[in-house]
Amino acid sequence: MGSLGAMLKHPDDIYPLLKLKMAARNIEKQVPPEPHWAFCYTMLHKVSRSFALVIQQLGTDLRNAVCIFYLVLRALDTVEDDTAIETDVKLPILIDFHRHIYDPKWHFACGTKEYKVLMDEFHHVSTAFLELGKGYQEAIEDITKRMGAGMAKFICKEVETVDDYDEYCHYVAGLVGLGLSKLFHAAELEDLATDELSNSMGLFLQKTNIIRDYLEDINEIPKSRMFWPRQIWSKYVNKLEDLKYEENSDKAVQCLNDMVTNALIHMEDCLKYMSALRDPAIFKFCAIPQIMAIGTLALCYNNIEVFRGVVKMRRGLTAKVIDRTRTMGDVYAAFYDFSSIIKSKVDKKDPSATKTLSRLESVQKTCRDSGALTNRKSYIVKSEQSYNSALIMVMFIILAIIYAYVSASPRF
Repeated sequence: MGSLGAMLKHPDDIYPLLKLKMAARNIEKQVPPEPHWAFCYTMLHKVSRSFALVIQQLGTDLRNAVCIFYLVLRALDTVEDDTAIETDVKLPILIDFHRHIYDPKWHFACGTKEYKVLMDEFHHVSTAFLELGKGYQEAIEDITKRMGAGMAKFICKEVETVDDYDEYCHYVAGLVGLGLSKLFHAAELEDLATDELSNSMGLFLQKTNIIRDYLEDINEIPKSRMFWPRQIWSKYVNKLEDLKYEENSDKAVQCLNDMVTNALIHMEDCLKYMSALRDPAIFKFCAIPQIMAIGTLALCYNNIEVFRGVVKMRRGLTAKVIDRTRTMGDVYAAFYDFSSIIKSKVDKKDPSATKTLSRLESVQKTCRDSGALTNRKSYIVKSEQSYNSALIMVMFIILAIIYAYVSASPRF
């Protein structure tokens, strides 16, 4: 759960955190009996707990397809990410990965920790893949082939221009959006979304991750991973790694704000995509990561800590997003609130300020025009309230007792 200090400051986080913890425990116990499926869902929980939670809302067939799709792409990403693999070894693996998923005997040693286990025992993923419906298999193969080719292209090419940046993000994330749209359509639950909107769903998430992970990527051993486009960072420093040095703090924040402003261009496409979804489970599956992305950008904007350590949403707020995101009105409200946070942090002297404000005002108008903001109760932006610490502690203890009782109770 979240830290005690955070819960005392945000006591309304406690109940969603407790629900999230209980849901996570239930997922750990709901492991399929078949060894290959047991491996896949156990591995999914290890590589992404939040994704493992959200995916549970999908129907069984679609959930299995999305699980395998995610693990296949995580494996492909593990090969791309491993800077210890020589280029002449890495390239053919990336290009042929879509064929390897049909071979239950194939595996490749790379990665670290849980990703090494995924790669060493990839035969479980292939075995599960071969049990999926043909429509699901074709969609996963197609996206894996295109993504592998794109990754191979950028192994030998640096991200120089903003167009390069968009192209790279398309290969590693936009194609995920296209693939998910194909899976939703194959399940006969949604109309096939346009490539443009599907691509934006992926780009918004990927650009957020690239911005947030600057320090981790630049400090990668044995070789830095550099995804910020030269066209942007060269306006502020001579080398991308210069942004992490304290003497360049002002320029680093300006560059960061420029990068966030670039990501904001995808917001309205994301809202269009989500507003067209019909299936409630698919809607929630898509909406939660997008709200997390705009929330993360709100934290990162104008924040020098991006260059000093880890910047991420507190767990209590994450729990509330997962618990309370149910309708498109919730999404409009969250986008409006987080956009307001960014807007409040814009310095009119910032080089990107005019463009930033324009994009924020545009998405806020879309949210207002939806009519969903009337008489809403925001759980993101609210005035500070004064709480009695003793009362909060009593509430926390009662909830903890309830949680312990439920967790210990036998299930029949």
